[in-house]
Amino acid sequence: MKQPIKQGFSKTTLASAVAAVSAGSLFAIPQITLAQESVIEEVIVTATRRAQSVQDIPYNISAVNGDELEAGQITDAAEMMRSIPGLTVVDRGYRNSGTVNGVIIRGMNVDSGANGDVPLSAVPTVATYVDDTPLYGNFILKDIERVEVLRGPQGTLYGSGSLAGTVRYIMKKPSTEEFEARVGSSVSQTEGSGGLNFSADTVVNIPLGDKAALRASAGMIDNDGIVDYTNVYALDSQGAPVAAGGDIANGAPVFRSVEDADTVDITYARASLLIEPNDQLSVQLSHQMQSDEIGGRRQVTRGSNWVSGEEAFYDDYENGAVTLEPSERDVSLTALEISLDMGFATFTSSTSSYSHDGIAISDNSGFYAQNDWFGAYYGGSPRPLAKAERFYDDSALVQEIRLVSNGDQFIDWVAGFFYMDQESNAGQNSYMPGWAAWAAEAPSAWGVGDSVAEDFAFYGANVQDQDFYFRRNQSFTDAAIFGETTFNFSDTFRMTLGLRHFDNELTNDSVLQLPIWPEPEEDTRASFTTEENDTLLKANVSWDMSADTMLYATVSEGYRRGGANAVPLIGGFAESPDYLQYGSDQVMNYELGVKGTTDALRYTVSVFRMDWTDPQLNTSTANWGFFAAVNGDEARTQGLEVELQGDLTESIGYNLGYAFVDAELTADFYKPYGNWQGDGITGEYIVAESGAELPGTAEHTLSVSMDHTATVGSYTLISRLNGYYQSETSNSIGGGVTAAEFDAFQLWNLSSTLVAEDWDITLYAKNLFNEDGVTGALTEAHMGTDPAENFYGNSSKDYISLPRTLGMSGRYHF
Repeated sequence: MKQPIKQGFSKTTLASAVAAVSAGSLFAIPQITLAQESVIEEVIVTATRRAQSVQDIPYNISAVNGDELEAGQITDAAEMMRSIPGLTVVDRGYRNSGTVNGVIIRGMNVDSGANGDVPLSAVPTVATYVDDTPLYGNFILKDIERVEVLRGPQGTLYGSGSLAGTVRYIMKKPSTEEFEARVGSSVSQTEGSGGLNFSADTVVNIPLGDKAALRASAGMIDNDGIVDYTNVYALDSQGAPVAAGGDIANGAPVFRSVEDADTVDITYARASLLIEPNDQLSVQLSHQMQSDEIGGRRQVTRGSNWVSGEEAFYDDYENGAVTLEPSERDVSLTALEISLDMGFATFTSSTSSYSHDGIAISDNSGFYAQNDWFGAYYGGSPRPLAKAERFYDDSALVQEIRLVSNGDQFIDWVAGFFYMDQESNAGQNSYMPGWAAWAAEAPSAWGVGDSVAEDFAFYGANVQDQDFYFRRNQSFTDAAIFGETTFNFSDTFRMTLGLRHFDNELTNDSVLQLPIWPEPEEDTRASFTTEENDTLLKANVSWDMSADTMLYATVSEGYRRGGANAVPLIGGFAESPDYLQYGSDQVMNYELGVKGTTDALRYTVSVFRMDWTDPQLNTSTANWGFFAAVNGDEARTQGLEVELQGDLTESIGYNLGYAFVDAELTADFYKPYGNWQGDGITGEYIVAESGAELPGTAEHTLSVSMDHTATVGSYTLISRLNGYYQSETSNSIGGGVTAAEFDAFQLWNLSSTLVAEDWDITLYAKNLFNEDGVTGALTEAHMGTDPAENFYGNSSKDYISLPRTLGMSGRYHF
């Protein structure tokens, strides 16, 4: 379906007039003549490792232009994903935003929406790339060329982790053409907040002669909080809850309120140097970084509030946690890309190194209370507090080399080698601040000493505030060769065959301890190594039914690596040996689709079925709740995806996306249990039955946008309206304490931009009707209040979408 780009008036081009001011004269506003013919603009992507029109790629791929993100005031990946049919996202806000990839493609997910505080054992089902580096950095979406979303397994070109699909963030490159620069800022106010949100950014492109250029960008986000932590304990100088009246043994906690606690402070920057000594050679060195400091959760408590002594309920934008829950993270990426046109093929070498680390505080008090741990295991303090300090660091060296054939031949091909050496660590220190001091003063509960502390010491306990210690150190190496070959049997019919052979190794070394009840280290440390090698295959055929219409069919395999949980098998913290290792999971994808264009319409329609074997579930162990992953048996997703883009008139354009996804287990899902205290007795119990819907997946999603362009004197006025709808979703598979159902919701955004030759101003409203848009939860049954445990706070919370936000932004171009 290859065809020349038609010239003339394009509503897409006009709608990106704001983008024309994104980096100086490169973004200069074009002279617009409304009398010209309406033509849909071609979109070029590189998902197949060669530059192609998105309509020429014979599988379902969507592309969001960086200029569209700028025009829509979109800097957050969750908001951007809502414009892509077949995708849903668990929106956890900025807190801990680099920890868990919340993107779900085609319903390929069995994990609970409650996840998000710790790095999970199993890697995500969706691979995320920044240019050619596999990294879930969740960078702010600034100075982006485009985002490419590839639906379905992409194992041959993108390897492990692209089980459900791949998201590629393509950054803007330096230009040797001319100097460009711009500055911009935005101010807004969000419902529930007592303050303002402010952001600023700048971009500069500097040619260094005609063979080199430097591009740099930087920015910051400083948002006031939305959510009030209304029942936070007042703390003493040691971080312990203050006792009312100074009575350490019996005094109730003293509460205080912290308004707008979930503040956002983000800084980011990127610099890139391009050198092109001749027409054949291109060398680009780039570095980018981001630093986040978040004051708390953008998550609200719906349950009971017992702090007054009588049951009440939390108001909008209130959180019942008894301790603040801030997070911090830093992520950086350095990449060197060398491209050489060798005539018959283009050689590309991509070398990158990244580092990503973070830390967060979580209130686990509700979890302890719901499990009766405060009273049963720790004597029943009148000021119960369980605080988890969770941290992670992830670093890797990645190398990929590939050859891509040049020209239109009977055989087009891609061949390459991939290598990754990754070190990732995660840990948790859990504390009950003030518990040891209380235990020393509280009268004996068990009658073996004069105090609770003496009771514990009599039974061999180490009386201290830290009650949990966890470390997980992983080393992972992956080496692969890959290739795809396209046979162009005619101008209208072609077939592509692809394969990837990989060999990987994972070593997990973990330590799990309860410091109050110490165990010998050999009983609490475990190491495990797994090795896997296999070959993934892909086959695709496409037929140009006409010059503007293509029919295609694809069968492809996807794979996600397995791993080790390294749980103890002996001693007081023993778990079932069935937790030691979890295997890889695989998917077989079948897809049939049609793509086409007219002068005023671009469309893609596809149907798919994905058969998922051995799905990996991130969970916790049955005895002691250690972090782990386990395999299920089978699941299946199937559905329909539709994308339309076109012009209603010469001044009104639209985009429409719809997806129907039917995702469910096709076999019962079991989880191991047993080996209590190392007794060797094991078994399994059912987590969810066959037919259970997969969590986080909406059966129906719909996205729609319209934009209108008009000339007002010497200015251009662009007005935009976009909306998103998703049907009901569930929080987790099966029942249990994490089970919850979330209502359908819709989000509407409205903006209007006035564009001049060297500046633009935008007024905008996000979530116009202020929908909650809940996509995940820590439920009341899982993390709620329990006055019987002396816990009057509430650690349950709903993950809401950004409330209604009204703002203004402006940019100036040099």
